[in-house]
Amino acid sequence: MAEHINEKPVLTESENGLCLKAGGLTLRPDFEDMAPRLRPSNLGGEIIVKAARFKNADYPLIAVDATAGLGEDSLLLAAAGFTVHMYEKNPVIWALLSDALTRALVSENAAVREAASRMILHSGDSVAAMKSIDYTPDLILLDPMFPKRQKTGLIKKKFQLLQQLENPAEDEKPLLLAAIACHPHKIIIKRPAKGPYLAGRKPSYSIRGGNIRYDCIVL
Repeated sequence: MAEHINEKPVLTESENGLCLKAGGLTLRPDFEDMAPRLRPSNLGGEIIVKAARFKNADYPLIAVDATAGLGEDSLLLAAAGFTVHMYEKNPVIWALLSDALTRALVSENAAVREAASRMILHSGDSVAAMKSIDYTPDLILLDPMFPKRQKTGLIKKKFQLLQQLENPAEDEKPLLLAAIACHPHKIIIKRPAKGPYLAGRKPSYSIRGGNIRYDCIVL
């Protein structure tokens, strides 16, 4: 039987940065932990980097991560060369991400520091924000929390901890329509491997890896 976290999450500050605590768990996002994935030999193999790739791109690329969460996908996109505008509406998750980004900007790891320098964090609802941006993004990433995503062990417990703060998305269609209205070259949507299409929209193609699937809509 799955365990559940009934204790209300509490945001605390320590000498190592902000963290979220509940049910004996401590969640403190740290981009340093992702440093091995940023190595050139590993980065090209990341599924999101493959999904975000543009052929013959020889100019700076701009991405919008409309559901930033803890920023891991944004970090990978930034390491791949994108300038990434991240949007997070939950104030606690935003605070955790902001703190992690601040620490990454002064990291001793050059790859982490360089990627972080291309990440721009915004607070607020991305659906509203995407209606007023004054540039055309090359890429928009959507990863709404999915209620049936299966996780096990500690990862599942941490996912439950985040669910205490932000419920699974119920406004899938407005999110997708707002992204389409920005006229990006591509929208990529992170889904569980066996999950349904976001808002029922069939993608141009999909890239699969393990338990994750990226649906790519080319406009």
